[in-house]
Amino acid sequence: MCSKVFMFLIGTACIYYQVLASEDVFIAELMLESNVTLEAQTIISVLKTTNDLNVTDTSGTSHTVTLLYNEVVADCLIAGHIFSCNCSNGYIWSNEVCYDHKCCRETTCKQNVSHIIPLCIAKVKVHINGSVMLNGGIWSDSKTTQLETAFEELNGFEYLNVTGERAGNSIADFEAAVSVKFETSKLQGIIADLEKSLGAVLWVDTLGVVTIESPETAACYLSSPELKCTLEEATDSAGWNMSKKHERFELNNGSVVKLNHSCSTEEYKSCVAVTLQKVTGIWAGTYECGFTSGSVRHTAKTQLSVALLPDEITLKINPLAVDCSQGHESINIDVTATILNSIESFDVWWSYMGEGKYELFNKSDGDLLVYDFVVPISCQKTTDAQYVNVTFKNSGEQEKSAQVDIPVIYEGSSFCSGELVNGDVWPKAPAGDMVINRTCAEGRVGYKTRTCEVTTWQPVFSYCVNQELVQILKAANNFLMGLGATQSVAMDIFNGLKNTTASDSDSSDTMADVTASISVLNVMAIASQYVPLQEDVLPGLVDATSNILNKTWSGVNQSVVHNMSSDYLQSVEGLVHNIKVNHTNEINSQNVELKVCSGRDCNVSVFDIAVNLSTTTGKMKTVAVKNLMDKLRNNYGQTVPTGLLLLATLEDNNDSSIQIKMDFPRDHLNASKPICVFWNTTDKDWSDVGCIVKTTDDNRTHCQCNHLTSFSVLMAKSDISTDDLDVITSVGLGVSVCSLLIFLIIESLVWSAVVKTNLSHFRHTALVNIAVFLLLANCSFLASSSPETLSDTWCLIFTVCKHLFYLAMFSWMLCMSVMLVHQLIFVFSPLRKRVFMFISSIVGYVCPILIVGSSYVYCKYTDKSYYDSKTCWLVFERLLEGSMHAFLLPVGTVILTNLFSMVVVILTLVKSSAPDGGKADDKETAKSILKVVVFLTPIFGVTWIIGFAQLMLDADSPMFTVAKYSFTILNSFQGLLILITGCFAEQKVREELFKLIMAKSKGKSDSMTNLTSKDK
Repeated sequence: MCSKVFMFLIGTACIYYQVLASEDVFIAELMLESNVTLEAQTIISVLKTTNDLNVTDTSGTSHTVTLLYNEVVADCLIAGHIFSCNCSNGYIWSNEVCYDHKCCRETTCKQNVSHIIPLCIAKVKVHINGSVMLNGGIWSDSKTTQLETAFEELNGFEYLNVTGERAGNSIADFEAAVSVKFETSKLQGIIADLEKSLGAVLWVDTLGVVTIESPETAACYLSSPELKCTLEEATDSAGWNMSKKHERFELNNGSVVKLNHSCSTEEYKSCVAVTLQKVTGIWAGTYECGFTSGSVRHTAKTQLSVALLPDEITLKINPLAVDCSQGHESINIDVTATILNSIESFDVWWSYMGEGKYELFNKSDGDLLVYDFVVPISCQKTTDAQYVNVTFKNSGEQEKSAQVDIPVIYEGSSFCSGELVNGDVWPKAPAGDMVINRTCAEGRVGYKTRTCEVTTWQPVFSYCVNQELVQILKAANNFLMGLGATQSVAMDIFNGLKNTTASDSDSSDTMADVTASISVLNVMAIASQYVPLQEDVLPGLVDATSNILNKTWSGVNQSVVHNMSSDYLQSVEGLVHNIKVNHTNEINSQNVELKVCSGRDCNVSVFDIAVNLSTTTGKMKTVAVKNLMDKLRNNYGQTVPTGLLLLATLEDNNDSSIQIKMDFPRDHLNASKPICVFWNTTDKDWSDVGCIVKTTDDNRTHCQCNHLTSFSVLMAKSDISTDDLDVITSVGLGVSVCSLLIFLIIESLVWSAVVKTNLSHFRHTALVNIAVFLLLANCSFLASSSPETLSDTWCLIFTVCKHLFYLAMFSWMLCMSVMLVHQLIFVFSPLRKRVFMFISSIVGYVCPILIVGSSYVYCKYTDKSYYDSKTCWLVFERLLEGSMHAFLLPVGTVILTNLFSMVVVILTLVKSSAPDGGKADDKETAKSILKVVVFLTPIFGVTWIIGFAQLMLDADSPMFTVAKYSFTILNSFQGLLILITGCFAEQKVREELFKLIMAKSKGKSDSMTNLTSKDK
């Protein structure tokens, strides 16, 4: 009796069908057993006539299935105790048949295996690559034979070749291939035996064991494709790599890469998926997933294509500005669009002012694709900017455009003439245009900009960055996205940043390098939220951050410096917080010092700042920073920064409340009142919320705060609570402005009557000028009372106006006091009107303009700040340093001169009354002196001497508060005092004003009388 068993593979539908149909697709085996000889084709023909079958799954549920495909997998001939089984072409014995019954080749199996399911399985190509590192000795042919013999134990073994030897023949690389997927335990058993017998260490990668799923078509630009790998066995770890030409990156979580290790099922016990969010061309390449178990790593590869669009489109025009000033109707310009070379076939066209669609064709230029075309630019004047668009469309019908504005110099409009500066050509450009020059020195990439304001070129701003720094920034951006986000890459980034920032650069390019360096820190700080960084990166980070502070941050306005320094501080704080520390205790550099403390009661000292923090768990990381405080924005009242900043953060701590105590060394500045503050990252300014000054002395300031961040001490001359002074100032200035307007109106009405003598003409001319300039100065002061709302340009304008108008006011005060003294001393040699007006015009108009102009030019060409954007006023650095001295010295000179004049007047009064000697005369003399003091003090500006007295008083002294309020009240109401003393206190003015009022009243009375008479 003999029987024949056929194994059929039924229901083999491809994944493509499974995607299109909403039904489930099954792959099953059907075993037929017969006591008579059957032909396989007979059974297949029967199956072809069978449409539907009812089957029951393992849970007992019945299903009706349709046969889609069938073929013979194996056949067995059984005659008594003689067995003969064979696999069909394309199939091989299953692992159970091989390892349990020793049928491991494509030969006939003489064992009773017909009952095993599956009996035969489809062949798959599994490649094995590995390395053997001998603990001693060199590689030999006998070891190759030993290696091959061991791997022949694998089911479906095909071949093994040693591909190379290295490291003095102590390491051998090999490749092998089998036709069946195998269990990892089987391969690990072979590796363990080989390591023992060879006295070596083996690493093995496989390709073909893992199932990988990926998009079958090109992913759309900015889409989010998902790739997924599965393995039937549980493994130790899993990950992804991406490789492209000459580059290989490990993928980690980032802003683009999102890894998923939680996709395993009962069938697939190991799973790792990756989603790429908003892919661009950089993400096209070969993706490899890997599952590691011991020294075995199972991999799978797939190619991901992206329907590309250019990541960057660079547009250049020649000439850089169109000159229509000669009356042309239109002028042609050359436009060049450049993108990186791409395998994508783009449809490209350009348009002018949003109209037209003109096709473009590229020419290859190395790694670039270049599109050249000519555009006729209209010279007809328009308020809208003229522009050219270039559009790229990919195979997925997606589009990306770039626009370049065309500066046009219209006939009769203002422009800046062409210049050659340091070898750079700055062409003729229209007013308000910013010209971009893309030429940089060798070893640098980027551009330079220069703005034409009205007819004057502004300074050149360089954005030409060190090429090495550009590569570091590119690596940091890749790290942030998750491309190559590993610890070793992070170390390379920080060490590279340390090296590039340590080198000197041309002063014109320093800010470009500083900006790029801070960008690297900022990017890595964000990336550290995705990928935990280890302490190995700290030395490079500390040195790099210190080097950045050694650079000269100049050539840009203060608001840019403020933003840069804030980004720097926030980045350093984020990095220090996120970097995991295990063994590091201390890292020092010139401007940055880091210390780590573990324990319940931490006490450390960084740059002489003593820090104490008591916690239940965790590690305290403290960083002290020099040379940063002067770069940070400070709108915290009238304060000046000290030299040190402390950053404190905790790792692995969940305490609900924290009290940190800090002992700062005292900077011996002119300001004397310390305020403990922290850096508010939201407002980008200092705040004292949660911080108090515990104690202070001449050498130390003790601060206590209830939170952790960046701390420092600000020094103030007085208490910062100035709300009451602000109200007094605003009200006083408002009253002064109104009073000065009334004064000028009255002067215009009574002018002809009160200036009949030279002396009165001199006096009223000086008074009117004093009133006009004080009015303008007060208006400028009120307009700049909220500096934070003003642009840098307006802040500069108001600073110049206040500087100029106050100096002019004091200059006319000087003219009045000198004139008065001259008249008293030289009674018989009076000043002529022409001489007085000539000298007064020079002193009152020309001198203030010269002082303001020269101080501004000096500051500009010595790279010093003329004004402080926080106050919209002049800068005081220290004694005899800062633009403030261009105000203090002239004003101080005038006040001293005016005081001298008042003393001369008083002495003259005393001397003239001395011969009489009566008590009544003494009383009159005293009254006269008091009247002189009262009347001349506001007109001579003597009240401003109180401001100088404030500089010499101790802030804790009661007299300081008295002086502060006295100065504010007297000088904010100075306009009212001038109205009273210069107008109402003068008899002639009162009389003329009374006459005018009476004349008006009489005129109205006469009119009423005439009307009454007519009515009668």
